[in-house]
Amino acid sequence: MLNPLMTVTETTLIELGWRAHFSDQLGPADMPGAEPVRVMAVHRGKIEVSGAGAHHLIEPYIPGAEPTDAHPTIGDWLLIDRETLQPIRVLDRMNLFKRRAPGDPHKEQMIAANVDSVFIVASCNQDFNVARLERYVVLAREVGVHAVVVLTKTDLTDTPEAFVAATRAIEPGLHVEAVDGRDPAQVARLAAWCGPGRTVAFLGSSGVGKSTLVNTLRASDSIATQAVRAKDDTGRHTTTVRRMHRLEQRGWLLDLPGMRELQLPDAASGIAEIFDDFTLAAEDCRFSDCSHGVEPGCAVQAGLATGALTPERFDRWRKLAAEDSVARLPGRRRSR
Repeated sequence: MLNPLMTVTETTLIELGWRAHFSDQLGPADMPGAEPVRVMAVHRGKIEVSGAGAHHLIEPYIPGAEPTDAHPTIGDWLLIDRETLQPIRVLDRMNLFKRRAPGDPHKEQMIAANVDSVFIVASCNQDFNVARLERYVVLAREVGVHAVVVLTKTDLTDTPEAFVAATRAIEPGLHVEAVDGRDPAQVARLAAWCGPGRTVAFLGSSGVGKSTLVNTLRASDSIATQAVRAKDDTGRHTTTVRRMHRLEQRGWLLDLPGMRELQLPDAASGIAEIFDDFTLAAEDCRFSDCSHGVEPGCAVQAGLATGALTPERFDRWRKLAAEDSVARLPGRRRSR
């Protein structure tokens, strides 16, 4: 069923996020029969698209397209035939979030396209996990999208500043906002990234309060929320359809299914940026192929010995680097 909130009569392309990056890809051959539309929701077997005053539920498959373009993802811009509504092609993306497919490390799964900012959501309770946050920040840096970490459920702790400090330690200058997701006054601090035509994606585990934040940003309670399990503060998925939601600030929000274990695709540059203290130290190792274990002249081990580098970050750095090495093994099928 089409989202009733999306069946508008006057929605301009600019309001949907259209910009020169996409219009520059159109030529005389595309007009007048082709119509640009954006993917607003992904269902099983169908996609919802919106254009200038039009909203359609169409087939998601584009015959003859490259693998990453054959099945458009949420946030994509594509051209459709104005008469038949058949998709013609996906316009080149500004960016693309993807992950290694759960259960198959040789495949990649598209998450969202053409995002301006990403809100990485974590809660101030037992489910708070620095290693998981680092994975999301690495993903944002690799894609080239500005990341804002939003710490929720501040009402459940007497020391929200401790969670903020642990998060800011991930990377110098990382933008962190701690809010009670039910309080419109606190959530209003996020409005700067939600302006007209802007697209914000929410990433985070299930149960961290993403749906509550969405409801507050939209001044609506139409998004279902569920209680977390008391014993470990984890939650169940409340988002089953990937959908773009209109915000009061006239931007768009992608509330994605929670991903508890984010297996990164190729992410070498993002890892190097987030763990630049280890990357810089490694450049001073005696051997260029140093494994940072027992080799003589290892600058990383020297930094650990002096306390300049921490063993906790060292373990997480090596784990992410090892995953990235696996992602680069020959024979992997990669997206463009």
